[in-house]
Amino acid sequence: MEPSRLSIGNSPISPKKETRKRAPRHRTGERFLRGPIPMDWLNAAARASGNGKGLGVAIALWYLSGLNHQAKTVMLSSTVLREMGIERHAGYRGLEALEKAGLVSVKRHAGRSAVVTLLNLEKVE
Repeated sequence: MEPSRLSIGNSPISPKKETRKRAPRHRTGERFLRGPIPMDWLNAAARASGNGKGLGVAIALWYLSGLNHQAKTVMLSSTVLREMGIERHAGYRGLEALEKAGLVSVKRHAGRSAVVTLLNLEKVE
């Protein structure tokens, strides 16, 4: 048997070469996170919650904002949180942590999604 026949270089199982030097982009029809998002705001969101869900809730809020043409006020859907792996009660805690940090204001109504307004991060000098 020829050694060249044992080569897997041209076989369909060869690893795909990464020729692109840019970060991955979404494909047509795929969802994506729209920016720009202030890094200081995200850093504050990451520090706001000890359970780590505050950042997940923050990303969900910015995603919803981008869906609504960069709206400042969005309805926080439990569906979006669930898709991100955030349980309902963890989402409540994350949202409360963002609210305490002064990153969002929240209007809650029994049996309905919370209406959340993204706030500007106040610089503390």
